[in-house]
Amino acid sequence: MGVAQLVEHWVVVPGVVGSSPITHPKTFVLCCRLIAAPRPQPLGRASTRGRIRGNKGATDSEDDLNIINRALGAIDVAQRRNPFTAVLFASIKKFGDDQAASQAALLAYYGLFALFPLLLLFTTVLGWLLPGHPRLREQVLHSALADFPIIGSQLQGTTTSLHGSVIAVVVGVLGILYGAQGIGQAAQNAMNAVWNVPLRDRPNFLVRRLRGYAWLFGLGLASVVSTVLAGYGNRIIGGIAGWLWSQLVPLAINLGVFYAVFTVLTALPLRWRDVWLGVVLATCFWQLLQLGGGLYVRHTLSHASDVYGFFAIVIGLLSWLFLAAQLTLLAAEVNVVVRERLWPRSILEPRTDADRAVDRRLALMAARSPEIEIAVSFRTTPTAPAKTPTPE
Repeated sequence: MGVAQLVEHWVVVPGVVGSSPITHPKTFVLCCRLIAAPRPQPLGRASTRGRIRGNKGATDSEDDLNIINRALGAIDVAQRRNPFTAVLFASIKKFGDDQAASQAALLAYYGLFALFPLLLLFTTVLGWLLPGHPRLREQVLHSALADFPIIGSQLQGTTTSLHGSVIAVVVGVLGILYGAQGIGQAAQNAMNAVWNVPLRDRPNFLVRRLRGYAWLFGLGLASVVSTVLAGYGNRIIGGIAGWLWSQLVPLAINLGVFYAVFTVLTALPLRWRDVWLGVVLATCFWQLLQLGGGLYVRHTLSHASDVYGFFAIVIGLLSWLFLAAQLTLLAAEVNVVVRERLWPRSILEPRTDADRAVDRRLALMAARSPEIEIAVSFRTTPTAPAKTPTPE
């Protein structure tokens, strides 16, 4: 049947007005579609080649996804079964859930700007306490700066103390304390965020300031005691026993410092059995950081020019503080995971009870006042979103 015959057969229909035919528009559209439609081709080897290639590409991508999912599933099952890997993965995952990296960045920022005023205050207090012992004062200062191996050698010969009248010194000391309180506040916020303490249960303005200053005072006192006791071992005991004394005493003092950090800076009542594992880990991390900082100064900064070395010291100090804060918060996360039994965590679906417990803690942390009550519930099966009806 030709095109004209098809049009005449489907388009021209008898009319009701007179004897002349009329054209039906819907039938004309149908006819055009039938004419424009391509003639069906038999399924041969040439026509199916492209389809086979397309299906093969889709099959390859699906196979790759299946291989990745199977590998992740095997890793997930293995890390859940082993308590060590389960706790480690749960601590790292909770580190991300709590946004602890942002807290570590704040600690590094406030630590950088609080370090130099605190060193100025430290040397001023040493001048008051040891007026007739310049050598002992230098030893204490050297021990304090040795905790920061990146800038210790550069600042040891340039750090001075406050001078002037008593009123001027007192005003300067108060200004230094006010300017250095940021590190204490940032440390408390970080520890409370790690333990998911609700905002309504955190200490008020005055208690936060007192805890921050108590922490700073404890750090300074620990530096003095560590220097005095280590020097006593080298001078009085001597030999291998004296060397062991000088190494073990700072290690024990660092354990006490991190115990104070994990308990004093947290609003929850914590005991030694709640934080001992994180204290040990943080102390080991600190020793490794001191060793790594010394190697960095010895092999990198010593070969740099004056200008490059200055910028390298600042950037290296900030990076070192950021890494130290991250490792300390990671050790605190281990305490939370072990104490609250927040392991094992899942990599793939289905989620575990520990995953839901962490989500519940994060939701409850947002309560700002006692009048707020937050209830957390979970759906057993995910529901598909409702479809919006489209107008016809």
